[in-house]
Amino acid sequence: MGIGSWFGFGSRPERAPEIASAASRVPTSQDLLDAIDRVEQQAREGKAPGMVQSRLGRVARIVRETVPRLETLGHGSPQAYNVMATATDYLPDAIGGYLRLPRQWADSRPVDRGKTSLMILIDQLDLLGATMDKVFDAVCRADAEALVVHGRFLQEKFGAASGGGDLRIGTTPLPPLPPSDPDAPTPLTPPTGRQG
Repeated sequence: MGIGSWFGFGSRPERAPEIASAASRVPTSQDLLDAIDRVEQQAREGKAPGMVQSRLGRVARIVRETVPRLETLGHGSPQAYNVMATATDYLPDAIGGYLRLPRQWADSRPVDRGKTSLMILIDQLDLLGATMDKVFDAVCRADAEALVVHGRFLQEKFGAASGGGDLRIGTTPLPPLPPSDPDAPTPLTPPTGRQG
């Protein structure tokens, strides 16, 4: 036993593998949706005011719409991180912090630059809502850009599609289809050569 172990440094015991892996595990889509459900339930059970619940509902709706599209952004993107952090950290901390305060005090006592805790929470929820709107817009734009790129690929590969395409192969027109009714007149075929 060295002096370092007396002060908590030096050779430290390894963390248990299950604790280390749980701490470093990236939340799944279902984890994010479950976190949103929990914070909405917490707000309902804590009888948060309607203005809080409506703003929370807006943020939760946008997160729910964004989560299935997160693969578009990639796991390392700042937008994907913002969605994850909003669901698992920012919303629960904001709602939990407000609900821990006595309601009358939180709604009437100024605590920061003349704002009550309720006003501060509403500002936070509005900011999160605007941020999630931007993230959802970025996700949708990425999907739309992928569609545009795919359309350009098809355009280069197969030609113009805006005029309905060209069904002729080469320069010889296709022969007319035989009539389905034997007594029907045969359609005229366009002339193939020049007349003098």
